[in-house]
Amino acid sequence: MDLATLMFVSYRAMDERVVATMRAAGYDVTPAQARLAQRIADGGSRLTDLAERAQVTKQTASVLVAALEQQGLVERVADPADGRARLIRFTERGRAASQEAMRVVIGVEQEWAEHLGPRLTVQLRVALTKLREVTDPYA
Repeated sequence: MDLATLMFVSYRAMDERVVATMRAAGYDVTPAQARLAQRIADGGSRLTDLAERAQVTKQTASVLVAALEQQGLVERVADPADGRARLIRFTERGRAASQEAMRVVIGVEQEWAEHLGPRLTVQLRVALTKLREVTDPYA
């Protein structure tokens, strides 16, 4: 298998664990909604920025945000820097969901670290961080 596919397989395994746990906790989110939500900045994000970071169209991002909004996980508020613009930010329920998702991520990473051992875990993190420098425009 090529490197990208190997990384994708692990990513999807993590993704599935997070979404399954979120659903069991009463948050009816899809993988696409979760991927978009994880890109919301602490102070909120504009829809165009979320779409760009999630690598989806603005229309797709709008649909995903609307679904998260219907569940009470996010809200749209005026951007203090530009009254005409809107920010998408987490509600209290959304912050709780985000914290639950992070607990799952930490748990899965711990499982992986136990499987790989400390040396390989550090090497993997270093290698992927270095690779991100050339593949992620937001790094």
